[in-house]
Order: sequence, then structure tokens, then C-alpha cells
Amino acid sequence: MTDLRPLFVKMALDAWGREVSATSTLLGKLSDDQVMKEVSPGRNRGIYLLGHLTAEHDQMLALLRFQEVMHPELKPVFIDAPDRAVAALPSMHQLREQWTTVNDTLLDHAKRLPPEEWFTRHANISADDFPKEPHRNRLNVLLSRTNHLAYHRGQLVLLAEKG
Repeated sequence: MTDLRPLFVKMALDAWGREVSATSTLLGKLSDDQVMKEVSPGRNRGIYLLGHLTAEHDQMLALLRFQEVMHPELKPVFIDAPDRAVAALPSMHQLREQWTTVNDTLLDHAKRLPPEEWFTRHANISADDFPKEPHRNRLNVLLSRTNHLAYHRGQLVLLAEKG
């Protein structure tokens, strides 16, 4: 029987790469003024979404057991707290740089991970519990975070339409 794991991993990594690339392109087109606006009345601002996505992807480094997070200071501001709960946010320039660095680092690790390793446990499940829940693997994290990124990219598109 043919081992389909390499094919599944390639498909997932390609989808991840497309979403990160599309989001990076969109962010490159948005001005700092546009990113300071709400995606719709009463909703998150673009700066918060950029910080949130960067923080989530940074957390993936540890969750996927690649390395420690690079910017732990982002989690309390962009994951643990809602938009506007923290007055002092990093600058757009800083967030844009962190977005690029975190995603480049994450993709570098992801490309080097052998296909069979994607089906091993992520950091939030113990080795003892993993045999009972083998779906809680690294590939599943990548799939769920790809969907998460696509959702928020859809929100950011609304900022581009506002001009």
C-alpha cells in the first residue's frame, strides 16, 4: 500500500503557504491608516487582527514542538485580551516585521519536518493520552490554523475595500 502521508502533508503545507502569502500580500497593500480601522462597526481593528495572527503563529512554534515562542509579549495583548483592552500596542512597523519573521521561521521548520512527524502529537497532549486521541497531531494544528488565518484574512479584505 502506498504511504499517502507525504501527499497529505504537501497539500496542507501548500494551503498554509498560500494563505500566509495571500495575507502578506494583502497586508502589504494596506496602509497603516487602513489597518487602524475596524473591519466593520464594533468589530476588531486591522492592527489587532495582525497582532492576533502573529501571536497565534508564534504560539504554533511551541505547540508544534519546533522551538520556544519568539515574541511572548504578544500573547497577553493579542490572544488573552480583546481589541482595545490594552492601550499600548506595538507599532505597525514592529508588527509587520514580527509577522514576517514568525511566519518565515514557522515555514522553515515546517518544510524540514519529515512527513511522518506531522502525525505525531502536538505539545498540548501528553504522550500517554495521544494514543487515545491520535487526531491531536501536528498536522491537525496546521490545518486548523490555516482555516483560522483564512477567516481573519477575509476580515482584513474588508479594510482594503474601505480604501
